Amino acid sequence: MKDILTIIMRLTLSCMLAATVMGVAYLTTIKAKKHNEHVNEQKVRYALLGYSDQKPIPGSMALHSIYRYVVSDAGNQTIGYLLPGKEGFIFVTLDLEGKIVDTKVVKVEESSLAEREERDKIVRGIAGGKDVVFADQTIVVTDNGQRVAYLLDGKFTGFKTFIGVMLALDPQFSLLGLEILEHEEDPGLGAEIEQDFFKNQFKGKTFDTLKGMDVVKEPLPDKYFQALEGNIAEADAAAILKQYLEHDIYALTGATISSRSVNNGVKGIVKKFAYRLNILDAVLAEQKIAVAF
Repeated sequence: MKDILTIIMRLTLSCMLAATVMGVAYLTTIKAKKHNEHVNEQKVRYALLGYSDQKPIPGSMALHSIYRYVVSDAGNQTIGYLLPGKEGFIFVTLDLEGKIVDTKVVKVEESSLAEREERDKIVRGIAGGKDVVFADQTIVVTDNGQRVAYLLDGKFTGFKTFIGVMLALDPQFSLLGLEILEHEEDPGLGAEIEQDFFKNQFKGKTFDTLKGMDVVKEPLPDKYFQALEGNIAEADAAAILKQYLEHDIYALTGATISSRSVNNGVKGIVKKFAYRLNILDAVLAEQKIAVAF
């Protein structure tokens, strides 16, 4: 009996030790994974803005995050914006017609907003127990305090499942760049949305062009392809790209649905963002709410 108890105790201790080791390893791995995801996201953002390890973002530039939430209470919905103010953060609530409902100063460290679970908890506290659902995040890029770009994440339906993207816009909502973050399109067909010759067709499109842009099932001209891929001199490529700035998007061969999904998805993200931001800016100006961007 004594030997059995000894064996049981040793097995229990071994299991506890193994569980502890596995738990520590899991937490370490999750932390490292989140760190890597954050680093990769930052690289994509900087790349869309034209920066890299060789051309670092200047010290005069700053990235300000805006978090948008849908707040529900007894069937009534409002939109809440968690904004970086001149000092601390501000939670601005608008009704569905874009009218101001409430403004609250939020005393919170910026680092605590990086993780979604912690940020959602903070917003629930601000909302006083109302239901809150995270909608999206926008990054406003400033240089010496002046807006120079917006960075947006978005998802829309593709040919198979969903396509996730990141967009960079200038202050007039023209497209500075497009990156495909995730998709499950067919290899060799819809998966070609990742290629520069497709993504770069969107680059430089003005807001007015974007709003009416369509997809055409025509062969992509070779000179345009070479310019989109960066295979020719920069000056020559710029001249060619300029010729096609107001042209529709050339569909991928055999993947018109995927091509149209990206075209319509990007248009939808930009149009909705411009509409919402214009409303928010009008409220901030009317209410004289000082923000960091």
